[in-house]
Amino acid sequence: MDGVHGEGRQEDGILYVVATPIGNLDDISVRALKVLAAADVIAAEDTRTTATLLTRHGIGKRPVALHRHNEARMAGQVLQWLREGRSVALVSDAGTPGLSDPGALVVAKALAAGMRVVPVPGANAAVTAFSASGLADGRFLFYGFLPVRATARRAAIAGLAELTCALVFYEAPHRILDSIDDLAAALPGERTIVIARELTKVFESIASMPLQGAPAWMRAEANRQRGEFVLIVSGAPEKDGKAPTGWETTLGHLLGELPLAQAVRLTCALTGARRKAVYEHALATVAMAKGSE
Repeated sequence: MDGVHGEGRQEDGILYVVATPIGNLDDISVRALKVLAAADVIAAEDTRTTATLLTRHGIGKRPVALHRHNEARMAGQVLQWLREGRSVALVSDAGTPGLSDPGALVVAKALAAGMRVVPVPGANAAVTAFSASGLADGRFLFYGFLPVRATARRAAIAGLAELTCALVFYEAPHRILDSIDDLAAALPGERTIVIARELTKVFESIASMPLQGAPAWMRAEANRQRGEFVLIVSGAPEKDGKAPTGWETTLGHLLGELPLAQAVRLTCALTGARRKAVYEHALATVAMAKGSE
């Protein structure tokens, strides 16, 4: 297709990426409501959740399901609707699509096909939590959900240990204790952790404490383990006024826990380093380790 990806043709429809409330149904913008009311199709991660939101705001439309299990198949249907000139509003259960939620694949395919994609900003749990964290630096890395498997989770945390920006994670209630235990074990105990739970909902709570005290604090009351979580850990201190060594340190941590290919891939994803340089350094590191055995 001629032209720059994402500009769209005159006769194509528009894909709107619409942020929705993360809890309180009043936390939606006037613009988002106008887009939802005017859209030909509303593609939703959970049609029941979105139907409740639409009913609350007097929008009489039935959303169609687009979730992680059918996103690959539905992406083609969305492109077809756009080619027919229909407007499609993409929403997730809560917050912004594509951020630890379905949507990124649909958006990527729409852009690749030259369709116009329009973001409609709004609620986001990571930014909401950070704004109430009291961490003054203002820089953070949004990681999303840590790996489910313990070994991979610990390796991921180790790879982030020396970053000087704050670290922001999402976590589910059934894994919250394991994740906090692993954070406390891998990172210096004097670093601050902010535990934000059920943001904008009835039982919202935000607590800040030294990381070393977080496991005991979480276990002191069962209610502290319930709900959806955003965890924020303050960044590592600067070393001698300079940033840490960078991807080499991250790679070194990961090589101790993961196969070489996985360690290289995760290092590149976390640091933005070039794969060729990381791969060559990994080979040299592994060869040196074998030579010293």
